[in-house]
Amino acid sequence: MSKISRRDTLKYTLLAGISAGILPGCDPKSNTESSTHDHIHESRDGLFGLSEADKVLLKQKFFTSEEKETVRVLANLIIPADDRSGDAEKAGVPAFIEFMMLDQPDLQTPMRGGLRWLDKTCLDQFERSFAKCTEKQQKEILDQIAYPEIAKPEMSQGVAFFNMFRNFVATGFWTSKMGIEDLEYQGNKPNKWEGAPKAWLEKLGLSDEA
Repeated sequence: MSKISRRDTLKYTLLAGISAGILPGCDPKSNTESSTHDHIHESRDGLFGLSEADKVLLKQKFFTSEEKETVRVLANLIIPADDRSGDAEKAGVPAFIEFMMLDQPDLQTPMRGGLRWLDKTCLDQFERSFAKCTEKQQKEILDQIAYPEIAKPEMSQGVAFFNMFRNFVATGFWTSKMGIEDLEYQGNKPNKWEGAPKAWLEKLGLSDEA
């Protein structure tokens, strides 16, 4: 997936999606204390802590062990570690995606079907499941489904799945503590005003002197 500028592309996709209300995920307003779901949520019962319903969901499982490994590997390919922060797994993205599957059951079939499609396609091309392919083989598969404008018609199911999964990864990563730091989001904090930039004042023929 060398054509994708990983963090910048996903970052702007996430921000655009949040503004349009189309990305699956959570509202970055309050901290949770869960060790398995280090994300920022607005609880259904208020802005602080998890609702009782969410606590119940966190104790449940959706993915099989094989599916969980595929989710982990795929998420880390989409957002690997770099010099700014860790990978998707370090940010808790796989746990976030599992939580969302339990919280939004209507997405379970597309997710599970997409994971099966991914494994079947890898078996057809490389005679092994996605998680057991080499990284080079995994990226070859992703190059076939990551770019809708050039993807072959027979890859349409994979394209739809990858778009959905990438949105989950982006949302999960940049609503985690690690992702918020990666965005350098300052939140609702007072800023110190140091006046207009001197270069712009000079260009306008103005002065910042009282």
